[in-house]
Amino acid sequence: MARAGLNTERVVAAAADLADETGFDHVTMSALARRLGVKDASLYSHLRSAADLRTRVALLAARDFGDHVTAAVAGRAGKDALTAFAAAYRSFALKHPGRYAATQIPLAPEVVAGSPGHLRMSEATYAMLRAYRLPEPDLTDAVRLLRSAFHGHSSIEASGGFQAARAVRASWDRNIDALHFLLEHWPPSAAHETGRG
Repeated sequence: MARAGLNTERVVAAAADLADETGFDHVTMSALARRLGVKDASLYSHLRSAADLRTRVALLAARDFGDHVTAAVAGRAGKDALTAFAAAYRSFALKHPGRYAATQIPLAPEVVAGSPGHLRMSEATYAMLRAYRLPEPDLTDAVRLLRSAFHGHSSIEASGGFQAARAVRASWDRNIDALHFLLEHWPPSAAHETGRG
């Protein structure tokens, strides 16, 4: 029998908190049951499987991430929006490592399509880039570049991988300057140069 007052929302929220504390890879049904003070079997009143738990944590994390970034970029444009987006991305990844890791797992396309958090994150990303007026496929390439840069920096910083004497924040700020410059001076594709496509 499920513990009184326990519902699926509270179970998933507890799992997300556990992920931030111990790492997303360490969130198991057994670990979650111990945290909640219940037997493993009682969690199956709220979750179908461990895979269902991981998916639900990923969706909750995407919602939190999307809300965090959307609030940061609201009313901003151009470099101001890029700087705010990047700062929100980095702060979420560093403050919520388990939730952030959950946002990186692959999910079925139909699950992503029905996820408000993924939608908000996508909308915030494209809104942030709107001022740079990039056509497709350059816009998609720019989204991938920024995601790679922010993810790479945040992941290395979180693991203590930056060992040089220069302050990490100073490098971060210069990297944002460089990304802004690149977005404003995006190189033409071969198709644009030759008039194809």
